[in-house]
Order: sequence, then structure tokens, then C-alpha cells
Amino acid sequence: MVALLTAGALAMAFSLFLTPLFVKLFKKLEWGQFIRDDGPKSHHAKRGTATMGGLVIIAATLFGFFTAMLITGDAISVSALLVLFMMVGLGVVGFIDDFTKTRKQRSLGLTGWAKIFGQVVVAVTFGILAINFPSPDAVTPASTAISLTRDLPIDLMILGPVVGVTLYLLWTSFIVTAASNGVNVTDGLDGLATGASILAIGSYVIIGFWQYNQSCYGAALADDVKYKCYEVRDPLALAIVAAAICGALIGFLWWNTAPASIFLGDTGSLALGGAIAALAILTRTELLLLLIGGLFVIETGSVIVQRAYFKVTRGKRIFRMSPIHHHFELKGWAEVTVVVRFWIVGGLLVAAGVGTFYLEWILR
Repeated sequence: MVALLTAGALAMAFSLFLTPLFVKLFKKLEWGQFIRDDGPKSHHAKRGTATMGGLVIIAATLFGFFTAMLITGDAISVSALLVLFMMVGLGVVGFIDDFTKTRKQRSLGLTGWAKIFGQVVVAVTFGILAINFPSPDAVTPASTAISLTRDLPIDLMILGPVVGVTLYLLWTSFIVTAASNGVNVTDGLDGLATGASILAIGSYVIIGFWQYNQSCYGAALADDVKYKCYEVRDPLALAIVAAAICGALIGFLWWNTAPASIFLGDTGSLALGGAIAALAILTRTELLLLLIGGLFVIETGSVIVQRAYFKVTRGKRIFRMSPIHHHFELKGWAEVTVVVRFWIVGGLLVAAGVGTFYLEWILR
């Protein structure tokens, strides 16, 4: 518990007090945001605002986590390192995209397929590492089974090692690309993706800590709850790294809320989506991500529906603009109103996800 609170507090202090220095540095480097010409006219005033804020969040997370481990003397687990690997790896993909935009002075960076290729490379590397490094109890960070609130009796290895591992890596890549692109799509208004990510990643602080208290390994459990225990490697470490990310995001939100002094950029949105995906995979709550990341699902779904309807009807639209947060802006909602109401929706979906997780334990 001490490490968890320390990691969150240190990461928050880092991003809260040092973000202004990063803003000055990024402006000096001319790392400014480009704005779509077809978007809401109010957004044109944001042109030139410092971007690539994900670098601040990643640095704050790494500082908070590793410093907390040093202070408390706790061992650094492979599960925590895997989450950080995913976060940094996708942050690098996002940074390349952002840097391309600023260098070429245009609003488009990497092509869609180039970005997906980078995401898949990181996801596959993560997936391979995650089914290795067994604990003394022979538990690997991830498993080849599909999970909801814990592993379901749907193990892909039943199809054989080659097919099973291939499907597992495809499944992992799908979760990672879907989550990272979902946060990326949501990052269109000041503070929207940052606040939604605090809610989603915060849920894994609760889930990881609960799994630690009900772990099948280590502390002795009462006979009546042994069959409810969780076979998750390093659940407390996952809660600690999630707390560090949340702390970094809370400090960053101070400067990212409207009017934003700095934006996440693809560096931040892809990194955060990757962290959410990694936490879902390693806590064995993959399908539960549909609720915990429900706001990201809605935002991504609005883009898919809009494009599909546009093609089918040859030019007609369901929404005035997608992602859906821009639709409500064009209807006349103030930006802050859209952000806060979307946070409420996201919070309710996260509560439903955590509630489902706990309900399964009660009814098991």
C-alpha cells in the first residue's frame, strides 16, 4: 500500500510541477498542434498549442514507479515492466507520428497502416514476453485463455501450440490496437481523453489491489474463499504501476483541461491506450475492457458507423461530424460541457465494469 500511494503521489507531483517547463521546451522546439480545417471553428484558436504531452506522462510514470520501488525497497516485477514496455513502446510509435506532423508542417503524420504496423510490432513483442517468465508458482504474466473477470475455459492452446500461440498473438494485437486507437480517437477536446483515462486506469488500481488481497498465492486464504481466488501474477505490482499512471495523468490534467496549455498528442493517447490494454491482459480482464473502456468504444464506434453509413448511402451522414464529441460541439454544446458529460458517461461505464468484476466474486 505504501508503494502504491508513493508511486501515485510522486508521479502526480512530477507532472503537476514540471509540465510548464515541458510546455516551454516544446514551444521552443516548435512542437505545436495542427488543427483540422473541417472541424469546429472554435478549435482554430488552439493551433500552435504545445503537443506531445505524452512524453510528460511517460516520464512522470517512470519517475513515480521506479522511485517508489527504490524508497520502499520492493522488488520490481516482470508484470509491471511489461505494462511500462507497452506504454513506452506505443509512446514511441505516437512520437514518430507527432514528430512527422511537426516537421512536415501538416496535420497528418504516419499513414494509418504504418501506425498499425508499429502497434502490432509492440503488441506481438509484449505478447511473446507475457507468456514467458513464470513465477515460482508457474504463473506467467499473461495466459492464452480468453478472460472476462478471470480466465474463461476458452484456452486457445487447445488448437495446438502453433495455432494457439498465433491466435493468442492476434487476439493480443487486436486488444492493443483497439484500445490505443480508441484513446487516440477520443483525444479531440481539452482534457477529454486524459480524464477518461484516469477513470479507466484507476479501475485497475482497485482491481489489482483486490486481486492481491484474494490471490491464490502467498497469503493463506480461508477455506470458503479459496475457490474464489485469482491466479494473476504480480497483482499488487499492476495496481502500483496503474497508480503511477493515474498520478501522472492527474497532474497533467491541471494543464490539459480547457483551455489546454499542452495536448497529449499521439505520443500520449497511444501510450495510454497501450497501458490500458496491457493492464486488461495481465489482470485477466480482457472482455471487461468493453465496459471499463466503454467511452473509448463509443467514440471509436461513432467513427466506424459514420464511415460505413457514408459509403452505403453515398455521401449521407448520421452525425454532423465524427468522433461523436465533435457532433455535440457542432450542435452548440460548449467544449467543457461535452467533456464533463462524457466523463460522466465514462465514469458510469467504469463503475459498471468494476461492479461486474466484484459481482462475479460475490456470486462465484
